[in-house]
Amino acid sequence: MPLLPFSTPPVPFGGAELGGQAKLAVLIDADNTQAAIIEGLLGEVAKYGVASVKRIYGDWTSTNLRSWKDKLLEHAIQPIQQFSYTTGKNATDSAMIIDAMDLLYSERLDGFCIVSSDSDFTRLASRLRESGRMVYGFGEKKTPRAFVSVCDKFIYTEILKEAAEMSQEESDEDDSKPAAKRRRDFKVDRKLLKLLRDAVDDLADESGWAYLGGVGQKINNRSADFDPRNYGFKKLGDLFRAIPQFETEERPQENGSGRQVYIRWKRRTR
Repeated sequence: MPLLPFSTPPVPFGGAELGGQAKLAVLIDADNTQAAIIEGLLGEVAKYGVASVKRIYGDWTSTNLRSWKDKLLEHAIQPIQQFSYTTGKNATDSAMIIDAMDLLYSERLDGFCIVSSDSDFTRLASRLRESGRMVYGFGEKKTPRAFVSVCDKFIYTEILKEAAEMSQEESDEDDSKPAAKRRRDFKVDRKLLKLLRDAVDDLADESGWAYLGGVGQKINNRSADFDPRNYGFKKLGDLFRAIPQFETEERPQENGSGRQVYIRWKRRTR
């Protein structure tokens, strides 16, 4: 199923009804998510498939969710009312989990997008994956590691908020933006370097070259929360080009007019 940016296997569940696109349910925990990310969130979801179900959970009688109310109609998101029955207990989480399991068995869905920074959804994500569904997590960088790791892909919402604040047009003014600043200050650490090199080595041919698309899939398999945007780069190829230990090469496609990027660990010269 075309649910990760670097792979396009066939869609086994509901995607055939949508012209081969994956059919996704987007479930948002309003108590743990900022309304400012919604445009970026739905844009990110669109990379993986069609948001057939869009629901957001919270106590809509509370003034705390006022910022969300103007967004619901604009983006056709269905609000689910959940009263707080007692202090200190999050009834919203329970409502989301129950709905997710209902959707798992009642709808032909290919995947679920769980939008929350709460570790309470760790077991839910695991259960959905056990049923053969892809799980995309969206949450802040404070999200517990257990929830991050159990997802097929996890996207930090800080990235989406920055994207919403930046102009759609590239300009020199972007240098003052957070992503551009991170790109200038970028320094690769040993953990990231090992992750990238291991992925390249897994697919390298006899001369050491590996196709970028396959490398990206290997990285996703090893690290659910990896994203070049975390380091200030829009694309994986740009990240590799910024690391002096790697070299890149563009080659024409064998059966097409486009070009493909290949990566290699730089060999030491004597």
